[in-house]
Amino acid sequence: MHYPVFFDDVRKIVLRDPLADFLGAAEDGIVEYGYADAVKLAGHSCPTVAGAWLMTLKALARLYAGGRPERGAIRVEFREDIASGVTGVIANVVSLITGAAQSGGFKGIAGRFERRNLLFFDAPITGEIRFQRLDNGDAVEVDYHPELVPPAPAMRELMAKAVSGTASAAELREFGAHWQDRVRRILIDNIDHAGLVVLGGTTGPA
Repeated sequence: MHYPVFFDDVRKIVLRDPLADFLGAAEDGIVEYGYADAVKLAGHSCPTVAGAWLMTLKALARLYAGGRPERGAIRVEFREDIASGVTGVIANVVSLITGAAQSGGFKGIAGRFERRNLLFFDAPITGEIRFQRLDNGDAVEVDYHPELVPPAPAMRELMAKAVSGTASAAELREFGAHWQDRVRRILIDNIDHAGLVVLGGTTGPA
């Protein structure tokens, strides 16, 4: 797979997955995800996929400050319904990283490693997503504001031509380049912008 080189420069997410350790799938259960993994899952790279990556990255860093996040031990709640807007796309990326799943998730082994019933929608929360540790109940809510990193001025006209089928081959290449440049600016240039991903205070059990 040939993808934009900046994908490899996006901050990685490293977790410990006890199930992967138990089954010998990863040494010590250490699993590393890169942005390209999220792109392969979604089938594309866009500000929404970038936002899902950043919200998860930032939330886990807050909840496990100085420690290693534990995959499969995180409850995730979304404010919106799964079919609302881009919620489903974001949930797929969050599920990939955290292991949280709905009723169809992994059932576990002898009462251990279950991943079912850790992913919820239509939750009564203020933030866009709420991440909660199962071991101590600490939780954090997150919101994403991609409008703080606007597209290039040329994108309006290029997108109109691209979606209408009237763009030339050169214009389509330019459209794709501008599209991914905005993703790059979100994930690389503005990754620590205070307003891009807003974290609510870490709290105890709800």
